[in-house]
Amino acid sequence: MTKSVLITGAGSGMGMATALLLAGSGYRVFAGFRSSDAELMAAAGERGLTIETVRLDVQDTASIREAVAHVVAGAGEIDVLVNNAGYGLLATVEDGTDEEILQQFDVNVLGLIRMTREVLPHMREAGGGVIINISSFLGRMGLPLLAHYNASKYAVEGITDSLRLEVGQFGIRVHSVLAGLFGTNFVRKGLVANAATTAETSPYRDLVAHFVPIVAKAINEGPSPEPIAQAVRNIIENEDSDIAVMVGSEAERFVPLRRRLSDKDFEAQVIETFGLPPARRSSNA
Repeated sequence: MTKSVLITGAGSGMGMATALLLAGSGYRVFAGFRSSDAELMAAAGERGLTIETVRLDVQDTASIREAVAHVVAGAGEIDVLVNNAGYGLLATVEDGTDEEILQQFDVNVLGLIRMTREVLPHMREAGGGVIINISSFLGRMGLPLLAHYNASKYAVEGITDSLRLEVGQFGIRVHSVLAGLFGTNFVRKGLVANAATTAETSPYRDLVAHFVPIVAKAINEGPSPEPIAQAVRNIIENEDSDIAVMVGSEAERFVPLRRRLSDKDFEAQVIETFGLPPARRSSNA
Protein backbone atom coordinates (compact mmCIF):
# COMPACT_ATOMS: atom_id res chain seq x y z
CA MET A 1 0.00 0.00 0.00
CA THR A 2 1.33 3.43 -0.95
CA LYS A 3 2.17 5.54 2.08
CA SER A 4 0.71 9.03 2.31
CA VAL A 5 2.86 11.95 3.41
CA LEU A 6 1.74 15.44 4.43
CA ILE A 7 4.46 18.10 4.31
CA THR A 8 4.01 21.62 5.65
CA GLY A 9 5.80 24.53 4.00
CA ALA A 10 6.38 22.48 0.85
CA GLY A 11 6.16 25.34 -1.63
CA SER A 12 9.93 25.91 -1.74
CA GLY A 13 13.28 25.08 -0.14
CA MET A 14 13.68 21.99 2.01
CA GLY A 15 9.96 21.22 1.93
CA MET A 16 9.88 21.26 -1.85
CA ALA A 17 13.00 19.10 -2.12
CA THR A 18 11.41 16.60 0.26
CA ALA A 19 8.12 16.55 -1.64
CA LEU A 20 9.89 15.93 -4.94
CA LEU A 21 12.12 13.16 -3.61
CA LEU A 22 9.31 11.32 -1.84
CA ALA A 23 7.00 11.60 -4.85
CA GLY A 24 9.78 10.16 -7.00
CA SER A 25 10.20 7.34 -4.49
CA GLY A 26 6.63 6.14 -4.77
CA TYR A 27 4.97 7.98 -1.89
CA ARG A 28 1.65 9.77 -2.22
CA VAL A 29 2.65 13.31 -1.38
CA PHE A 30 0.34 16.02 -0.14
CA ALA A 31 2.31 19.27 -0.21
CA GLY A 32 1.02 21.99 2.06
CA PHE A 33 1.61 25.58 0.97
CA ARG A 34 0.53 28.96 2.32
CA SER A 35 0.97 31.39 -0.55
CA SER A 36 1.94 29.73 -3.83
CA ASP A 37 2.54 26.22 -5.17
CA ALA A 38 3.81 27.44 -8.56
CA GLU A 39 7.50 26.69 -7.98
CA LEU A 40 6.79 23.21 -6.65
CA MET A 41 4.34 22.26 -9.39
CA ALA A 42 6.69 23.50 -12.10
CA ALA A 43 9.48 21.35 -10.70
CA ALA A 44 7.16 18.36 -10.38
CA GLY A 45 6.01 18.81 -13.96
CA GLU A 46 9.57 18.87 -15.25
CA ARG A 47 10.20 15.54 -13.50
CA GLY A 48 6.92 13.95 -14.50
CA LEU A 49 5.89 13.58 -10.84
CA THR A 50 2.43 13.62 -9.33
CA ILE A 51 2.12 15.78 -6.22
CA GLU A 52 -1.16 16.84 -4.66
CA THR A 53 -1.08 20.32 -3.17
CA VAL A 54 -3.25 21.57 -0.34
CA ARG A 55 -3.50 25.10 1.00
CA LEU A 56 -2.26 25.05 4.56
CA ASP A 57 -1.47 27.84 7.02
CA VAL A 58 0.03 26.47 10.24
CA GLN A 59 -1.08 29.61 12.08
CA ASP A 60 -4.72 28.89 11.29
CA THR A 61 -6.34 25.97 13.11
CA ALA A 62 -9.28 25.90 10.69
CA SER A 63 -6.86 25.71 7.74
CA ILE A 64 -5.03 22.82 9.41
CA ARG A 65 -8.24 20.90 10.07
CA GLU A 66 -9.39 21.35 6.49
CA ALA A 67 -6.03 20.23 5.11
CA VAL A 68 -5.85 17.14 7.31
CA ALA A 69 -9.46 16.24 6.50
CA HIS A 70 -8.65 16.60 2.79
CA VAL A 71 -5.69 14.23 3.04
CA VAL A 72 -7.60 11.67 5.09
CA ALA A 73 -10.52 11.80 2.67
CA GLY A 74 -8.19 11.28 -0.28
CA ALA A 75 -5.73 8.75 1.13
CA GLY A 76 -7.67 7.16 3.96
CA GLU A 77 -4.97 7.99 6.52
CA ILE A 78 -1.83 10.03 7.09
CA ASP A 79 1.17 7.75 7.40
CA VAL A 80 3.80 10.48 7.68
CA LEU A 81 3.73 14.11 8.81
CA VAL A 82 6.73 16.29 7.99
CA ASN A 83 6.61 19.52 10.02
CA ASN A 84 8.76 21.73 7.82
CA ALA A 85 7.07 25.16 7.82
CA GLY A 86 9.14 27.84 9.50
CA TYR A 87 11.16 31.02 9.14
CA GLY A 88 13.86 32.95 10.96
CA LEU A 89 13.81 36.29 12.75
CA LEU A 90 17.03 38.28 12.63
CA ALA A 91 16.99 40.50 15.72
CA THR A 92 18.83 41.11 18.93
CA VAL A 93 17.03 40.20 22.13
CA GLU A 94 17.07 43.91 22.96
CA ASP A 95 15.32 44.92 19.74
CA GLY A 96 12.80 42.15 19.06
CA THR A 97 9.23 43.44 19.30
CA ASP A 98 6.32 41.63 20.90
CA GLU A 99 4.78 41.10 17.49
CA GLU A 100 7.99 39.66 16.03
CA ILE A 101 8.53 37.33 18.97
CA LEU A 102 4.96 36.03 18.93
CA GLN A 103 5.06 35.54 15.16
CA GLN A 104 8.33 33.58 15.38
CA PHE A 105 6.94 31.18 17.96
CA ASP A 106 3.48 31.02 16.41
CA VAL A 107 4.89 29.65 13.16
CA ASN A 108 7.88 27.59 14.28
CA VAL A 109 6.51 26.15 17.52
CA LEU A 110 2.75 26.56 17.86
CA GLY A 111 2.24 25.76 14.19
CA LEU A 112 4.10 22.49 14.66
CA ILE A 113 2.03 21.68 17.74
CA ARG A 114 -1.24 22.50 15.97
CA MET A 115 -0.34 20.25 13.03
CA THR A 116 0.77 17.38 15.23
CA ARG A 117 -2.29 17.67 17.47
CA GLU A 118 -4.60 17.36 14.46
CA VAL A 119 -2.79 14.39 12.92
CA LEU A 120 -2.21 12.28 16.04
CA PRO A 121 -5.78 10.92 16.44
CA HIS A 122 -5.65 9.59 12.88
CA MET A 123 -2.27 7.94 13.46
CA ARG A 124 -3.44 6.39 16.73
CA GLU A 125 -6.53 4.99 15.05
CA ALA A 126 -4.39 3.59 12.22
CA GLY A 127 -2.03 1.96 14.73
CA GLY A 128 1.10 3.90 13.83
CA GLY A 129 2.77 6.65 11.88
CA VAL A 130 5.88 8.77 11.60
CA ILE A 131 6.26 12.44 12.55
CA ILE A 132 9.42 14.21 11.39
CA ASN A 133 10.17 17.70 12.65
CA ILE A 134 12.58 19.72 10.52
CA SER A 135 14.72 21.40 13.13
CA SER A 136 18.18 22.95 13.02
CA PHE A 137 21.63 22.63 14.50
CA LEU A 138 20.63 25.93 16.11
CA GLY A 139 18.24 23.91 18.25
CA ARG A 140 21.34 22.70 20.09
CA MET A 141 23.46 25.88 20.20
CA GLY A 142 23.16 29.65 20.08
CA LEU A 143 24.34 32.27 17.62
CA PRO A 144 24.03 36.05 17.88
CA LEU A 145 21.12 37.89 16.25
CA LEU A 146 19.16 34.63 16.02
CA ALA A 147 18.10 34.15 19.64
CA HIS A 148 14.38 33.98 18.84
CA TYR A 149 14.91 31.47 16.04
CA ASN A 150 17.32 29.51 18.26
CA ALA A 151 14.74 29.41 21.04
CA SER A 152 12.03 28.20 18.67
CA LYS A 153 14.24 25.33 17.49
CA TYR A 154 15.25 24.44 21.04
CA ALA A 155 11.51 24.19 21.67
CA VAL A 156 11.09 21.89 18.67
CA GLU A 157 13.75 19.60 20.12
CA GLY A 158 11.98 19.57 23.49
CA ILE A 159 8.64 18.79 21.86
CA THR A 160 10.19 15.97 19.86
CA ASP A 161 11.77 14.37 22.92
CA SER A 162 8.59 14.60 25.02
CA LEU A 163 6.20 13.56 22.25
CA ARG A 164 8.18 10.38 21.60
CA LEU A 165 7.51 9.31 25.19
CA GLU A 166 3.79 9.99 24.83
CA VAL A 167 3.03 8.31 21.53
CA GLY A 168 5.58 5.52 21.20
CA GLN A 169 3.07 3.24 22.90
CA PHE A 170 0.77 3.71 19.90
CA GLY A 171 3.39 2.72 17.33
CA ILE A 172 4.04 6.35 16.37
CA ARG A 173 7.66 7.36 15.81
CA VAL A 174 8.82 10.96 16.26
CA HIS A 175 12.14 12.29 14.98
CA SER A 176 13.87 15.58 14.27
CA VAL A 177 16.25 16.55 11.50
CA LEU A 178 18.99 18.89 12.72
CA ALA A 179 19.68 20.78 9.52
CA GLY A 180 22.79 22.79 8.79
CA LEU A 181 22.90 25.69 6.34
CA PHE A 182 21.79 24.74 2.84
CA GLY A 183 21.41 26.58 -0.44
CA THR A 184 17.73 27.52 -0.25
CA ASN A 185 15.79 30.76 -0.66
CA PHE A 186 15.69 31.11 3.14
CA VAL A 187 17.42 34.49 3.09
CA ARG A 188 15.00 35.86 0.50
CA LYS A 189 11.77 34.25 1.73
CA GLY A 190 12.43 32.82 5.17
CA LEU A 191 14.40 35.48 7.02
CA VAL A 192 12.80 38.58 8.53
CA ALA A 193 15.05 41.35 9.84
CA ASN A 194 14.25 43.69 12.68
CA ALA A 195 14.62 47.30 11.54
CA ALA A 196 16.32 48.53 14.73
CA THR A 197 18.89 45.73 14.68
CA THR A 198 19.91 46.45 11.10
CA ALA A 199 19.86 50.25 11.42
CA GLU A 200 23.09 52.18 10.95
CA THR A 201 22.60 53.72 14.39
CA SER A 202 22.33 50.35 16.15
CA PRO A 203 24.91 49.68 18.90
CA TYR A 204 25.10 46.21 17.36
CA ARG A 205 25.94 47.51 13.87
CA ASP A 206 29.48 46.10 13.85
CA LEU A 207 28.23 42.66 14.84
CA VAL A 208 25.51 42.80 12.18
CA ALA A 209 27.97 43.94 9.51
CA HIS A 210 30.31 41.06 10.36
CA PHE A 211 27.93 38.19 11.07
CA VAL A 212 24.98 38.61 8.71
CA PRO A 213 27.10 38.26 5.53
CA ILE A 214 28.56 35.03 6.92
CA VAL A 215 25.12 33.48 7.33
CA ALA A 216 23.79 34.88 4.05
CA LYS A 217 26.78 33.55 2.11
CA ALA A 218 26.47 30.11 3.71
CA ILE A 219 22.82 29.89 2.67
CA ASN A 220 22.98 31.59 -0.72
CA GLU A 221 26.04 29.60 -1.79
CA GLY A 222 25.32 26.49 0.26
CA PRO A 223 24.75 22.95 -0.99
CA SER A 224 21.45 21.64 -2.33
CA PRO A 225 18.87 20.74 0.34
CA GLU A 226 18.58 17.28 -1.23
CA PRO A 227 20.33 15.63 1.80
CA ILE A 228 17.49 16.87 4.01
CA ALA A 229 14.99 15.11 1.76
CA GLN A 230 17.11 11.97 1.77
CA ALA A 231 17.29 12.06 5.57
CA VAL A 232 13.49 12.29 5.76
CA ARG A 233 13.11 9.30 3.46
CA ASN A 234 15.66 7.32 5.46
CA ILE A 235 13.81 8.03 8.70
CA ILE A 236 10.52 6.90 7.19
CA GLU A 237 12.00 3.67 5.88
CA ASN A 238 14.24 2.80 8.86
CA GLU A 239 12.46 2.10 12.14
CA ASP A 240 15.80 2.19 13.94
CA SER A 241 16.64 5.74 12.84
CA ASP A 242 18.31 8.03 15.35
CA ILE A 243 15.97 10.27 17.32
CA ALA A 244 17.73 13.37 15.98
CA VAL A 245 19.48 13.11 12.63
CA MET A 246 22.26 15.57 11.83
CA VAL A 247 22.42 16.74 8.21
CA GLY A 248 24.90 19.25 6.81
CA SER A 249 28.38 20.36 7.76
CA GLU A 250 27.36 22.78 10.53
CA ALA A 251 25.17 20.20 12.24
CA GLU A 252 27.73 17.44 11.85
CA ARG A 253 30.44 19.65 13.32
CA PHE A 254 28.80 21.63 16.08
CA VAL A 255 26.26 19.22 17.56
CA PRO A 256 28.85 16.56 18.52
CA LEU A 257 31.22 19.33 19.63
CA ARG A 258 28.51 20.72 21.91
CA ARG A 259 28.23 17.32 23.56
CA ARG A 260 31.98 16.94 24.11
CA LEU A 261 32.98 20.37 25.39
CA SER A 262 32.09 22.26 28.52
CA ASP A 263 29.76 25.25 28.10
CA LYS A 264 32.64 27.72 28.36
CA ASP A 265 34.90 25.82 25.97
CA PHE A 266 32.12 25.45 23.43
CA GLU A 267 31.31 29.17 23.57
CA ALA A 268 34.99 29.98 23.03
CA GLN A 269 34.98 27.69 19.99
CA VAL A 270 31.92 29.44 18.51
CA ILE A 271 33.48 32.88 19.08
CA GLU A 272 36.68 31.79 17.38
CA THR A 273 34.96 30.05 14.47
CA PHE A 274 32.70 32.96 13.57
CA GLY A 275 35.07 35.77 14.54
CA LEU A 276 32.66 37.15 17.13
CA PRO A 277 33.60 39.84 19.65
CA PRO A 278 34.66 38.20 22.92
CA ALA A 279 33.00 39.14 26.19
CA ARG A 280 34.72 41.86 28.15
CA ARG A 281 34.61 42.53 31.85
CA SER A 282 32.10 45.06 33.06
CA SER A 283 33.55 48.54 33.55
CA ASN A 284 31.88 48.75 36.98
CA ALA A 285 33.05 45.31 38.13
